[in-house]
Amino acid sequence: MYDVVVIGAGIVGGMISRRLARLDLKLCILEKENDVGMGASRANSAIVHAGFDAKEGSLKAKLNVRGSEMMEDIARELDIKYIRNESLVVAFAHERESIRDLYERGLRNGVKGLSILEKEELHALEPHLNPELDCALRASTGAIICPFELCLASVGNAMDNGADLMCNFKVCDIQKTDGGYTVTAADGRSVQTRYIINSAGLYSDKIADMTGDGGFTVHARRGEYMVLDKACSKNITTRSIFHTPTKMGKGILITPSAHGNILLGPTAVDIDDKENRATTPEGFADILAKTGDNMADIPFNQVITSFCGLRAVGDTGDFIIRERDGVVTLGGIESPGLSASPAIAEYVEELLRNAGMNAEQKADYQPRRTSLRAFGEMTPEEKNAVIAKDPRYGRIVCRCEQITEGEIVESIHKNPGAQDVDGVKRRTRSGMGRCQGGFCSTIVLEILARELKLDLTEVTKFGGGSVINYRKTKGGI
Repeated sequence: MYDVVVIGAGIVGGMISRRLARLDLKLCILEKENDVGMGASRANSAIVHAGFDAKEGSLKAKLNVRGSEMMEDIARELDIKYIRNESLVVAFAHERESIRDLYERGLRNGVKGLSILEKEELHALEPHLNPELDCALRASTGAIICPFELCLASVGNAMDNGADLMCNFKVCDIQKTDGGYTVTAADGRSVQTRYIINSAGLYSDKIADMTGDGGFTVHARRGEYMVLDKACSKNITTRSIFHTPTKMGKGILITPSAHGNILLGPTAVDIDDKENRATTPEGFADILAKTGDNMADIPFNQVITSFCGLRAVGDTGDFIIRERDGVVTLGGIESPGLSASPAIAEYVEELLRNAGMNAEQKADYQPRRTSLRAFGEMTPEEKNAVIAKDPRYGRIVCRCEQITEGEIVESIHKNPGAQDVDGVKRRTRSGMGRCQGGFCSTIVLEILARELKLDLTEVTKFGGGSVINYRKTKGGI
């Protein structure tokens, strides 16, 4: 019998789990996919928003500002990349009123470090911007983070402090019992728990219907991105550049990633299919057209990959976070969900305590976690010392990102361990460089088979039926 079950191992579910794992209770995280962070957490802009955009008085506004203030300390405890790079919302002359409105809303929301830049100051700060842009809102507390690292580290830290993780657990039924709830998976597995946290993202409305706390809907909003090679990033910007937002979101942006690439996007198209992550010619055309409003001469010939993310958009216009009969429901946690996640976790704990959960902090709780050692960022002396301890760090597997066999092995065995090729990619960046895995994927596959004691035909790209090697062509079968 668990005290708390968290359904959904994305960034929000991970941050909630990490916060609850410091308490003396039995905790389990359920995830329907083969790995954590497989929903909105794996495909987003990775920006820690300052909090000026959300409507004042909303949960989005309150939790965004609080979460943004908490994030730097959390990133330090989890040993993950966090860069305070600032955000700019740029505008043409006819959009000046929108900049003033955002500035005043930000002040009412309690955002610190806001200012309005006039044309001359703006272009002196960002010389590559469209020369027709007239002004901008500057948010000095804007930041970027690695979403993969944040999700993996929060879930991993929860596991290091005693939480259980069950992947491939697709919840199909929830029944009320005398002591709480029984949660059953499609494959027949079940767990019992006193409290449930529904952090199921796009499927939070379906889980809410199972718990009797429905009444809302969540639909998918497609967001397509292009990724530029690291080599051109220094000639573009170090800040996150937005245009004035619309009711569909914050628009097409230009932003560096925490690892040095440039992201262009996202588009915003509402769809019915909650699994459709295909990129489209129409999406690329939209990015090409709208980025030109903000910046000319973007080197689109340096695009190394593209991807599509799905945002969980609710029907209320705000985050849905509420408790009923021992179930905390989270719905419509779209942007700024990543930014707000530390504050959402804090808020969820408060709701649980109000519902009767009474647990003290563990005496041996460990808030800190050491991230994977990035060999490519070490000094020559550090590299030599690491190789002397473990020769596997002397074998480069991914040439583009300088990822070693030692890092890949560590990613497989460190909570939560990689189980497939894409899992290694998210943890180490092996396959994220210029060649997009053209040279390293086969070696990663062999390492996974060896470390997980699998046949090569059993290793997948991202779980499920995504088999890479169907059969052997040599040696007989």
